[in-house]
Amino acid sequence: MAELDGENVPAYRMVRVTAPDAPVAALADVEAWRARESYPEILLAGGPVFGVVREREEGGWEIVSSFTGLAPQDARDDMGCQFRKLAQEAERDGDADAYDECVRAAKRTDWETVDEMTVLGARYRVARAERFVRSGRQGPEPPRPSDPDPAVPGESYKTRDAERGLVIDPFTATGMSEGILKVELLALVRKAGAVPGDVRDDSLRAAETHPGGVLLPATFGTAEKEYGHWRPDSAGTATTPQGARDTLAMGLRVMIPWHLGLTPEQRAPYMAAADRLDADRGDELEVAGRRFKVVRIERLVRIGPDGPEGPRPSDPDPQPPVMVQDQQLREQGVITGDEDEDAPIELDEQTQRLADLFREEETRRDAKSRGRG
Repeated sequence: MAELDGENVPAYRMVRVTAPDAPVAALADVEAWRARESYPEILLAGGPVFGVVREREEGGWEIVSSFTGLAPQDARDDMGCQFRKLAQEAERDGDADAYDECVRAAKRTDWETVDEMTVLGARYRVARAERFVRSGRQGPEPPRPSDPDPAVPGESYKTRDAERGLVIDPFTATGMSEGILKVELLALVRKAGAVPGDVRDDSLRAAETHPGGVLLPATFGTAEKEYGHWRPDSAGTATTPQGARDTLAMGLRVMIPWHLGLTPEQRAPYMAAADRLDADRGDELEVAGRRFKVVRIERLVRIGPDGPEGPRPSDPDPQPPVMVQDQQLREQGVITGDEDEDAPIELDEQTQRLADLFREEETRRDAKSRGRG
């Protein structure tokens, strides 16, 4: 491979660094540098996440659907939703041709596994981001003081998603610490023997085909310490530290008692722990011999000459498009077409118990919200 330097380096392979131009940005860069000392290890944090991006005429790719999908099909479904929104706009504007084009595109996503489409002259793509977490002797890195955390407990879902509308453009300059982190993450590939061969092969291939990268805003999740090691939750992540705390609190009040089949008396320590989490807004919690932590997660989108990396062949993608799934269920007799949409849904005992726990938590949150009002 020819060595690239100076003006011959393509934009997608450049890492542009500049001095922060605002006090908050300067503080964030300092905190990022300190994190390198306290949390020197960089580890993979679960599987990749997927979002939808749109190519811009002026350069770069705009995020139109956040990187929250845990499988490529999640993002394909979001892409279909984007086309339906465009169809509604075209209908309001009286543009019949645009409406027809958008509806056709949306219907195609219902039936086909398609990761890129051109609609109304713009390219849309399902893009992939890898997740990483810093770790050190104290375990995984928690949220930093400069990470925005505006929501009150139980209401993080009201926080605006700062990721949507951002532009993925490797030419955009970053601070020194973020630039170094980007270089470190781009150098990481899956280790031989640690993952199946096809996963490692895809990782090595991506380093060649998409050698550049852009860091997305940090997200937050939870981890639990088991047998001396911290195990990140493989579920989706939150856009703020409070979002991760709210997810953990929901787990303590609903999901853990349901999974363990706890009685009201046995649930009490978990309920009390969730109350402490809401009151203290801390990042670590111990309950019933278990230890939980809110962790900070970095995400990197790899970039190549044609833009952001899409799904890899080895990425888990268990669900087919929605109409294919519907057809399969009908062929299996799971859906017959005779269902009465107004008929009450009968739940088995275990599912009913989960519904009751969710209802109880919803009532508690509503009362708490009214009290704040």
